[in-house]
Amino acid sequence: MEAVDMALCLAVDVSASVDFDEFGLMIGGLANAFRQERIIQAIGAGPRGAIAVSVLFWSSQQEVAVPWMRVSGTASATALADAIEASPRLPAPGATALGPGMAAGLAVLGRFEAEAARLVMDVSGDGRHNLGRPPGPVRDIGVAAGITINGLAVLNEEPDLLAHYETDIIGGPGAFAMSCADYADFTDAIQRKLFREIRGGMVA
Repeated sequence: MEAVDMALCLAVDVSASVDFDEFGLMIGGLANAFRQERIIQAIGAGPRGAIAVSVLFWSSQQEVAVPWMRVSGTASATALADAIEASPRLPAPGATALGPGMAAGLAVLGRFEAEAARLVMDVSGDGRHNLGRPPGPVRDIGVAAGITINGLAVLNEEPDLLAHYETDIIGGPGAFAMSCADYADFTDAIQRKLFREIRGGMVA
């Protein structure tokens, strides 16, 4: 793969709190984001005019749903959107193992073989960590490795979830957390979040 402006791992919650309809809204929202001209133009505006994206689904276990794909224009963005939309729901629903999910996302970034100006993990979910190694120390490992970790908290289950993301999840240069009320709002929120992440390495 040729060099990119950013390698972005989208780490997506598929735990038991995410029901069938919510999963569809979330995956549809992610796919739709990469079909938006605003997002495609933001990707093209970087020095290299390209980013790389991988999608990780996490629950009690973790699975790479979409391996690394280079996005540099409408055709490749559409191919990524199609791949996201076609992703089966693996692993099976389980606990909200945020720490292990983040560790798996860091491993995905660690295996990225091309040159990237920035390494970013985008964590989205609707619940607090409740299984396995805690997320804070995992976040610290990522930050020490030069990775920025951002978060999108879906508040339908836990209205105060954003505070957990701000305290225990995000870190690194330019890190930020956002929230949305529920999965119906996910499409708009993930577009705003991706735009901010893509533009994050450029002067405003």
